[in-house]
Amino acid sequence: MESYIEQIRTLAVDLLKSGKVDVVIGYRRGSVPMATVPFMARTPEQAKQLTWDSHCTLNLANYLTNRQEKIGIIAKGCDSRNIVNHIVENKINRDQLHIIGVPCKGMVNPKELQTLLDDEIISCAETGSTLTIASSQAEIKIEREDHLRNNCSLCTHRNPVIYDDLVGEAVEEPVLDDPFKDVNAIEAMDADEKWNYFDDLLDGCIRCYACRNACPLCYCPTCFVDESDPQWVGKGQNDTDIKTFHFLRAFHCAGRCTDCGACEAACPMDIHVRAFTRKLIKDSKELFGWEAGMDISKRPPLDTFAPDDPNDFIK
Repeated sequence: MESYIEQIRTLAVDLLKSGKVDVVIGYRRGSVPMATVPFMARTPEQAKQLTWDSHCTLNLANYLTNRQEKIGIIAKGCDSRNIVNHIVENKINRDQLHIIGVPCKGMVNPKELQTLLDDEIISCAETGSTLTIASSQAEIKIEREDHLRNNCSLCTHRNPVIYDDLVGEAVEEPVLDDPFKDVNAIEAMDADEKWNYFDDLLDGCIRCYACRNACPLCYCPTCFVDESDPQWVGKGQNDTDIKTFHFLRAFHCAGRCTDCGACEAACPMDIHVRAFTRKLIKDSKELFGWEAGMDISKRPPLDTFAPDDPNDFIK
C-alpha cells in the first residue's frame, strides 16, 4: 500500500502544480484507527496528506455531482463505475476529470475486525496481504482477504473501468461460481417469509437517510421523501413509510447500482441495505445483460428502449 500512496501523492502534486486540475478528491487518514475520510486537496502541500489503504470505503463519485471545476479523483473499481454513471447521466463532463485509477483488492470490515479482540483496537497496520491489529492488551496478524466487506467479497470488477493514470498493476478479477447466492435465498422464500424477512431487516431503521446521503446515485435536488406537494412519504417512524423509503430508493437505483456498499458502510444501525439493490442488479444482468457503469457510451436499461426488450410482463 505504501507504493500506492507515494504514486497517488506524486500524481496529485503534479496535477495541482501544473494547473491541470483545481482539486484532487481522495482520502486522508481519519482521527481513529481503521478509518479514512474523504479529502479535497487544493494545493500541492495538501496533496501530500492523501492516503490509500483497506479502509477507503466511501464512494468518491458522490462528490462529483454538478461540479464546475477541473477535478482529479482517486477511483477504485466501483468508484470508476459510478463516475461512468455520472458522465452518462450528465452530472459531470469527462473532460473535467483526471481519473487516478487504483486497482482494488477489497476493503475490510472494521466491525468484524473489532470482534477479533476483547478490547478496543488502537492500531491497524497493513503489510501486503496481512493486517496487524492491536489493542492495549494484545496484537494479532490476520489475512485481509478473510475479512472483506460483503460487497467486496462479491466484486468482480476490482480494476477501474475508466482512468487517465493507473496506480500499480491491474489485479486479477475474481470469478464467482454463484454471485447471487444471497438473492436466490430470498427469492426461494414464500410470500410470508419474504414479508417477515424485510420486517426483521428494517426493524432497526431510524430514518436517518445516511444510506441515501452516502449513495453516489442519490443526487436529486429534492428527494421524494422530502417532497411536501404531494407528500409521498410520512415523516415519522411508521412501518409503511420506512418500507416505502427503502423500496422506492432501491427502484430509483435499478440498472444504476454498482454494489459499491457505500449505503451499508454509512448505516449506523448495521442494516443490510444492499438486500434491496442486489435483487435489481441480478434482474438487470439476467434480463438485459447489463452491469452498471461499465461503458461510457451506453445508457442504463431503464433509460432506453429497444424493440427486443423483454415484455413478458405485458398481458
